[in-house]
Amino acid sequence: MIVGVPKETFPGERRVALVPGALPALTKASLDVLVEGSAGAAAGFPDAAYTEKGARIAESRGRLFAEADVVLQVRSPGAAGEAGRADAELLRAGQTVIGFSEPLGEPAAARAVAERGVSALSMELIPRITRAQSMDALSSMATIAGYKAVLLAAGALPRMFPMMMTAAGTITPARVFVVGAGVAGLQAIASARRLGARVEAYDVRPVVKEQVESLGANFVELPLETGESEDAGGYAKAQDESFYRRQRETMTRVVANSDVVITTALVPGKTAPILVTAEMVAGMAPGSVVVDLAAERGGNCELTKGDEVVVSSNGVTILGPTNLTSTVPYHASQMYAKNISTLLLHLVKDGALALDLDDEITAGTLVSHEGRVVHPRVRELLGADGRAT
Repeated sequence: MIVGVPKETFPGERRVALVPGALPALTKASLDVLVEGSAGAAAGFPDAAYTEKGARIAESRGRLFAEADVVLQVRSPGAAGEAGRADAELLRAGQTVIGFSEPLGEPAAARAVAERGVSALSMELIPRITRAQSMDALSSMATIAGYKAVLLAAGALPRMFPMMMTAAGTITPARVFVVGAGVAGLQAIASARRLGARVEAYDVRPVVKEQVESLGANFVELPLETGESEDAGGYAKAQDESFYRRQRETMTRVVANSDVVITTALVPGKTAPILVTAEMVAGMAPGSVVVDLAAERGGNCELTKGDEVVVSSNGVTILGPTNLTSTVPYHASQMYAKNISTLLLHLVKDGALALDLDDEITAGTLVSHEGRVVHPRVRELLGADGRAT
């Protein structure tokens, strides 16, 4: 079976789906790996590193798609914009594609892939169960985003993070407020603490209080009644607008006292909730910084503009990076390659792909198969039976 690894063509995407270090496990499973020329170059992995581990370099992108039985991507159709639509045209019936595909946000793209008779598995949909932890690419990428968000904030803030005792007097530590204590938020807390900041954090899920405090941060208690705050997969659930309004009102004081606010609140397939309003930003001190990790879904801050630096009228800087993990492409690719190769090996039996639809991991990740959209949540969004027409 031939596994193809094309170069990512989405603008600004520097990651690669497979790194040379992941190849021995695949070749041991009797898989033949075909890599597009310079696919890993932007991440620090030259073609020679792949060939040294047994991969072949494809003559062209078209040839790679023509030969590969399974295509591994970081951004597969649905998550790659126009580039993804071009790749969809190269896919053929009976082929399998694995990667991030945003099926809950771009269900029409999932249907287009199904129409071509392609089996598609989405890395976003890896179930949060013990058996699948080593495949959890969302958590891997969130770890990097949380770390890098703190570095962006430290670079933009006109003061240092740690408390210092100097001959010129004592420098007080920066105050950092992290909104959302999922994987990205917890990594942001840990990174800010390592830099010496005083950190506070809030999450709609009270159960994460212990995790926040174990990292040396203070958990902000907001006197709010919530509905069910966590879904079966461990993700925060969307609340109604009245809840978010009351949440913003009670967060205003904390935001005003913070030098840095890092927001991480995302609900899969939905527009990000506004948690930091323009009025709240107006209450922050000049020079303060907001880093909005939800910018790709519209942002948690009312003033966020994707991939732009916005400076408010009172001198607060708002950063809205939409692909932060791609700015750390070496380790992001390394982590992603471990996730996707582990999933692939889970699906392979005796050197061939065997999709066991009774398996929880396979069924939970499979979006399209045999000409149909088969994932229940994506079918529901399409408002039809998911069949290609």
